[in-house]
Amino acid sequence: MLDRILALPFNQRLLLYSGTAILLALLYVFLVYNPRSAQILQKRDRIQSLEGERAKLEEKLKNRDQTKLEVDKVEGEFNKAKAQLPEQKEIPELLKQVSNLGQDSGLSVTLFRQKPEVLQDLYAEVPVEMSVRGGYHQIALFFDKVRRLDRIVNISDTSMKNPQVANGQLQVDAVFSATTYRFLNEEERERVAKEKEEAAKKKGKKKKENS
Repeated sequence: MLDRILALPFNQRLLLYSGTAILLALLYVFLVYNPRSAQILQKRDRIQSLEGERAKLEEKLKNRDQTKLEVDKVEGEFNKAKAQLPEQKEIPELLKQVSNLGQDSGLSVTLFRQKPEVLQDLYAEVPVEMSVRGGYHQIALFFDKVRRLDRIVNISDTSMKNPQVANGQLQVDAVFSATTYRFLNEEERERVAKEKEEAAKKKGKKKKENS
């Protein structure tokens, strides 16, 4: 099949390469990106819900025996949900694991750059800019391995370019963002809440001055 492809005119080969890249990107969006985004929102909502349940149960400590069982159950579920969002000290090892998965999939990792964190109410986004080179099958294998990680790692903003045949195999450059998420500690959550409160006050004050 490769010989038949290489025998095609250059314009037809280029059209075939482009169509394949677009198809792979569409498959990724529908099969990986959208489900992972929904999973992140579900985990965030579940953590908020469990935190509320835990706070309510801790107020009922008068009935210690029964309440302790309920608290332990909610605490276990809370820790299970929280475990999918690594703590700060675990981030370097997780990012190293993602890079190793690329190499294990037969890809050449040409760029791996961690970008500044983006703080949300309960978690922080930890984005990494990545660029790899390899075949479509190897790239798809890498995405699948990342999807199967215990920790949540979301691949987004994927683009592919520079298709070339090397050693009888079609290879492309894939550029994307690999974003993981870590759970904020209590101090960080208080700081984020305070910053939002101050920003809201400034916005209200400015609006009042302009009215």
